[in-house]
Amino acid sequence: MVTRAMALGCGAALPRRLVTNADLAERVDTSDDWIRKRTGITQRYIADADELTSVLGQRAAQAALDMAGVPADSVDLIVCATSTPDETFPSTATRIQAGLGSTRGAAFDVQAVCSGFVYALSLADNFIRVGQARSALVIGAETFSRILDWEDRGTCVLFGDGAGALYLEGREGEGTTEDRGVISTHLYSDGRFHDALYVDGGPSSTKTVGHLRMEGREVFRHAVVRMSEAVDTALEVNGLTPADIDWLVPHQANRRIIEAMGKRLNLPDERVVVTVDKHANTSAASIPLALCEAVDDGRIQPGDMILMEAMGGGFTWGSALLRW
Repeated sequence: MVTRAMALGCGAALPRRLVTNADLAERVDTSDDWIRKRTGITQRYIADADELTSVLGQRAAQAALDMAGVPADSVDLIVCATSTPDETFPSTATRIQAGLGSTRGAAFDVQAVCSGFVYALSLADNFIRVGQARSALVIGAETFSRILDWEDRGTCVLFGDGAGALYLEGREGEGTTEDRGVISTHLYSDGRFHDALYVDGGPSSTKTVGHLRMEGREVFRHAVVRMSEAVDTALEVNGLTPADIDWLVPHQANRRIIEAMGKRLNLPDERVVVTVDKHANTSAASIPLALCEAVDDGRIQPGDMILMEAMGGGFTWGSALLRW
């Protein structure tokens, strides 16, 4: 028998304030048509001053726990993927832990930008597989609006804030791809591409928070290639083909990238979960937000095979297979 990390609950949280493309056009030299044609984005949610990353993360985590029907003080591990922590330290995960009323187990952050949720899921899965934890909360939470340069119309229109969470619990199975739970995760990075996507600040270098800087074309070019490689590896390692995938839940960065990945897998549009139009790019929160929406509206059903993939600054990238 093999222990698998089975997903028993998911939760999502969005800020109160919805900002449309038309709203942005009032303060940035852009237009609804320009944004839609290039990205597919129509709106995003922007956090107010009291909506910290930990606040959004806690809301999403509590929703995941409620769906699973388990109390917070039973969770062994909390892993929060974020590039926009409340503070340099302590970790945002510990603030979420305190907010949930949990005083046991371990809580820490993971920083892999837009790949963060896949990285965090991999860590939690490994903790459960080796018996170091029986249950885990995996959270992707971001307030990217805090690090945007609102004078840079090429980047500020692309991002939004939000949080998503997944509750995992160890279950015994045969160790085949038919078992429910996390089947496998695959992580990669290449630090040579730092300058293509980074934040020009930090306590060690500039002592300022800094702003996001991106070479959009370079990121786009690498995203399709790198995520394709991660997807191919996930299928090959598990002896699967694209026909075995029920749902693609990709990082929500750009509709054109999402469509390219769906076509590569020969998946019809209705089998690709897309939320970039409503949420924009929420970095580490994008995959769990999309996953939770498809679970809540009934598209994803127990037993469905889900493929997740992402690429972020670093570069980092990765994929994960999960049978719901």
